[in-house]
Amino acid sequence: MPGDLRTTPTGVLGLSSAEAAERLAVDGPNSLPTQARVPVWRRVLSQLRDPLIIVLLVAIALTVATGDWTDAAVIALVIVVNTGVGVVQEVKADQAITALATMTAPEARVLRDGEQRLVPAAAVVAGDLLVLAEGDIVPADATVVEAAALLVDESALTGESVPVDKAAVGDGPDRAGHPAQRISSGTVVVRGRARAVVTATGTASAMGRIAGLMATGAGLTPLQRRLVGVGRALAIAAVVLCSVVLVLGLARGESLELMVVTAISLVVAAVPESLPAVVTLALALGARRMAARHALIRRLPAVETLGSVTVIATDKTGTLTEGRMVARRLWTPAGDAGIDGQGYAPYGTVRRDGQQVTVGAAADLDELLTAAALCSDATLRAPGEPGDDWTALGDPTEAALLAAAGRLGLDVAALTSDLPRIGELPFDSDRKRMTTAHRLPGGGTRIICKGAPEVLVHPAFLGEPDDLIGRAAAAADTLAAEGHRVLAVTRADHDSVPGRGEWERGLRLLGLIGIRDPARPSAAATIAACRDAGITPVLITGDHPATARAVAAEVGIIASGDDVVDCREPSDADRMRHARVFARATPEQKVDIVTARRDAGDIVAMTGDGVNDGPALRRADIGVAMGLRGTEVARQAADLVLADDELATVVAAAEEGRRVYANIRRFLLYGLSGGAAEIAVMLAGPFLGLPLVLLPAQILWVNLLTHGLPGVALGSEPAPPDVMGRPPRPPAESVLGAGLWQRILRVGVVIAAVTLGIAVWAHATDRPWQSMAFFALGATQLAVALGSRARPGSRANPMLLVAVVAALGLQFAALYVPLLAGLLGTEPVALTDLLIICALSSLGYAAIRLDRVVHPGKPRPSRP
Repeated sequence: MPGDLRTTPTGVLGLSSAEAAERLAVDGPNSLPTQARVPVWRRVLSQLRDPLIIVLLVAIALTVATGDWTDAAVIALVIVVNTGVGVVQEVKADQAITALATMTAPEARVLRDGEQRLVPAAAVVAGDLLVLAEGDIVPADATVVEAAALLVDESALTGESVPVDKAAVGDGPDRAGHPAQRISSGTVVVRGRARAVVTATGTASAMGRIAGLMATGAGLTPLQRRLVGVGRALAIAAVVLCSVVLVLGLARGESLELMVVTAISLVVAAVPESLPAVVTLALALGARRMAARHALIRRLPAVETLGSVTVIATDKTGTLTEGRMVARRLWTPAGDAGIDGQGYAPYGTVRRDGQQVTVGAAADLDELLTAAALCSDATLRAPGEPGDDWTALGDPTEAALLAAAGRLGLDVAALTSDLPRIGELPFDSDRKRMTTAHRLPGGGTRIICKGAPEVLVHPAFLGEPDDLIGRAAAAADTLAAEGHRVLAVTRADHDSVPGRGEWERGLRLLGLIGIRDPARPSAAATIAACRDAGITPVLITGDHPATARAVAAEVGIIASGDDVVDCREPSDADRMRHARVFARATPEQKVDIVTARRDAGDIVAMTGDGVNDGPALRRADIGVAMGLRGTEVARQAADLVLADDELATVVAAAEEGRRVYANIRRFLLYGLSGGAAEIAVMLAGPFLGLPLVLLPAQILWVNLLTHGLPGVALGSEPAPPDVMGRPPRPPAESVLGAGLWQRILRVGVVIAAVTLGIAVWAHATDRPWQSMAFFALGATQLAVALGSRARPGSRANPMLLVAVVAALGLQFAALYVPLLAGLLGTEPVALTDLLIICALSSLGYAAIRLDRVVHPGKPRPSRP
């Protein structure tokens, strides 16, 4: 291919301007395709395709056909509000590929025509020779041909918490293309300099491949899937019942016009037209409550999705861990020690045998951390504002060494002044060590060498006894198995400046330092809360298997001996569906893992902060991005952004999601039981000697009062106290499942029985039976609304109480205000009769409370 180092005709001299222009014309610009903007009218149409909305549109058409403009306007208002909120939320989404483009470098330095030039990153082509320095963003995939102490931060692409050393391609063909010589677009040069030949640009680059993965849509949320089923069921039921009432009325000799209007009224009663408004309000209130708990919702339906989650797939760096390298363990030939402290702040303690150690108290620790701090190129930067964290410039591992020295009490600035550096051998991936030379105060030279234990803890470098080398090697293995990145630190003093070839011979082993990205203090409690709620935590990281295992065991995802999947090795589908920890995962493999879990029936929440997490965030049922340290790509791909980067916020948001879903089911119980009662009254009335129990206007009035303010207010009910002590509902469970439709029928029967009982009694005693039945139907449904509260007797959700009182007042007005009575065909009811109706209507409250006791529902099986 044109960008291959071995076939590039100009080699390390770069391309000519003419050849670069030719390749740019053939391959296209080094940029990512922008996502086409979805027009507003298309978003509106997608909202109107919801089956429940379609039913309401049919109801509008029927009411308009009969001249009932008032009810048509009410239903239309509900549709407009629901559609408007959905469109506004969606307009903010689908910007992930645009965000990817902002991650690439705006300009690049290349060698063309034998001289260095600054060109737009979009003009970089395969075969170009890049010139890179510290702080540069790599503009395209490339192979390194020249490097000096090159260290590249690939965390946004791979999830690796530690920058990666890169080296130039060697002379042998076996070296070309090795990962240690490849650099990817979007990564950042942390240290050193390099020249590299471009191998892939645009959509063919690493960033481009991720952009392609992110083109996959997220699909319907669990709530949307469940409501689609409800909408279809209600549509079928409405058509059937409408036909039955129409036929029965005509058979009794009623006029065609009256029965058509009555049938249409029953359709409106059967379909709770305020359901979209209730769902929208419940989701909006849930989103507001989540925002107060640092969880920012980008797509409104994602609020409920959190309550359905059965699996939380989390990355490691910055989510379960602090996202900063910290020295935690010290080993010297004299003993072990531990280090406490957070981040890069040089404050904390060093402890040995439970006792704090400071400068001068343990010579071996003084020597170890002094040498480690001197053999470092990083610097620590104090907070600029109160409350900010200490930050690091340079290699995070070396910054961790400086922080550890500060926690012992060493003054790093004084050390570098007293022992100035006079020479160095830089670290590279072949040597796996770094060596510095320092002038001693009294004359002479101190050589300090730090590096990988498998290299330095060896007789070729150390002038130490074999038993000490063996002990050190065993200690290094133990620290590595615990998930630490281990550095060995050695030293040798000379009377003069030795030749460079003698710097790394006869060294004295000072000790080992175990460095890791520590778990967040809240991580273990958060994972325990997930388990208590029946949610399975899964760790997916690009880091090393040993590191992944150690972190997962520390926070409680797995036991220390459980299986860890190394994604570089083949895995079967069953293992992908059931394993808890995945290491070395690529962006494509993260998507595969999420897909496998979803195919197994799970509702998956995926957390992430890097570019490499973007495709999986899009593929998951709900993507959760970090707001503080996350990339813009991850934030744009996600449904939920954590403003505080705390995984515990996801659990808090899941609680709100469960609350939203519980309130939607609460409204369905209330609304559908009332609708079922109205239909039952109209069907059973003629068989009890009541020709037409309710007039069409009366049906619509009761429907408007009960499904209006009280129904919407039910969407604001608080969560039950034990909501997070229950396992998540089965993903395949209908929104009317878990006994809800049976409960709807039972409560509907009580409402219908109260209404018909009062009507039959009033008809037999020559009272205004139709008006009494009308009042009883509305009052009993309002009693059911009060009984549907999550916490009866408390002051929670006062709006429901206000709504019920207001609706009941309007129901009284329908009997006693002449204008309303004329419109609805009602007449006044005697006070004594009214009191009897109110007393019997309270059976609605008793019925729904008693039903919860007698039929509490079967407990769901908990998840592992």
